[in-house]
Amino acid sequence: MKGVLTATMQAEQLKLEGNLCFLKNRFSAAIEAYTEAITLCPDVAIYWTNRALCHRKRDDWIRVEEDCEKAVQLDHNSVKGHYMLGIALIQRKNYPEGIKALERSLDLGRGANSHSYMVEEIWQELARAKYQQWEQNSTQRSWDLQNLKEDCEIALVKTHSLDMTQVEGFTDEITDSTSQKIQALNSVFSKASQPDTPTEIPDYLCCNITLDIFRDPVITPSGFTYERAVILNHLDKVGMFDPITRQPLNPTQLVQNLALKEAVQAFLETHGWAYRLD
Repeated sequence: MKGVLTATMQAEQLKLEGNLCFLKNRFSAAIEAYTEAITLCPDVAIYWTNRALCHRKRDDWIRVEEDCEKAVQLDHNSVKGHYMLGIALIQRKNYPEGIKALERSLDLGRGANSHSYMVEEIWQELARAKYQQWEQNSTQRSWDLQNLKEDCEIALVKTHSLDMTQVEGFTDEITDSTSQKIQALNSVFSKASQPDTPTEIPDYLCCNITLDIFRDPVITPSGFTYERAVILNHLDKVGMFDPITRQPLNPTQLVQNLALKEAVQAFLETHGWAYRLD
């Protein structure tokens, strides 16, 4: 038992040495210290996430992914583990798994402290990843639609030419019919591309204070909805009252607006451009 305690104490000392090296931007030395701590106590998740953070500073994303995979195996609720794992996967263009890890990190972060700087940082990385994924998919969809539209137009023109050679005396009617079909075709493809065309976000999906699209909307007893982190910051730094009604307001009175949150998610799923961070 004494040996176990000694190993634990040594590992903690090495972690502190690694932290000090990290603060001095001595990342190689910090990695060595964390590695020694891991050798002594391989089941402590924070040693793995600390080392992953050093690898992140060196843009060594493969090692970031490896260390964070181990960290989240040891601690399923590791906010930093899921967060850095998500970033590493996004760097490798693995958007589905990277976004999944970032979403898990965001849920855990909100549960621990809904208005901490970490939650905001995670959200920004998640929004950036989802925008990049939308941009990639949108480009492919646009290319596919354009190719399909051109193929359809060519087919209509060929049909028109064939009809003109086989039918006498009705050329004007055939030409008019083909023109109408081409107009209808253009209309169909225009509608198909609308979800990927940036427009204005509906006002009811935006916070009354920030005017940005909601992330985690909460409703007050007066019926007004705000972004959770923003209204909590208002209550903490400005005063314990509703910024619109001026009625007394306590954080415990805030209730998650699930209906609006679902509406936001539904909008974002089909309008990925709305994730863009200005």
